[in-house]
Amino acid sequence: MKKMFLVFATILLAGTMVVNAQGGGNFPRRTVEERVQAVHQKIDSAFKLDAAKLIQADSVFANYYRSTDKLRDELVAGGGDRSAMREKMQPLTEARDKELKPLLGDDNFKKWKDEIEPSMRRPGGGGGRNN
Repeated sequence: MKKMFLVFATILLAGTMVVNAQGGGNFPRRTVEERVQAVHQKIDSAFKLDAAKLIQADSVFANYYRSTDKLRDELVAGGGDRSAMREKMQPLTEARDKELKPLLGDDNFKKWKDEIEPSMRRPGGGGGRNN
């Protein structure tokens, strides 16, 4: 009986450690600067823009991330749901894209929207580590 209890306790402890090591999906939100840097690297490696355009793109994304963070904080504080958040963030995304499209050009913007932007999202949607 003692052996069975010891085996059960060991399995329970190991399972708890595995779950805690995974973090349970509660990743801390990256800072605006960290997210801008990640986008900067993707855009620079994909499109090789000149320095002035990269600085403009960084500014566009910094403004976008600050706005989305502010909106997200307001909605969470007000008890907003996911669909309301998505609905209110849509104009921010459209404004970002409107500024970004002239910087990248039509072909590069299409590549950004179709390939690069989706690759930066965390699986399951939302912002986080891979954003």
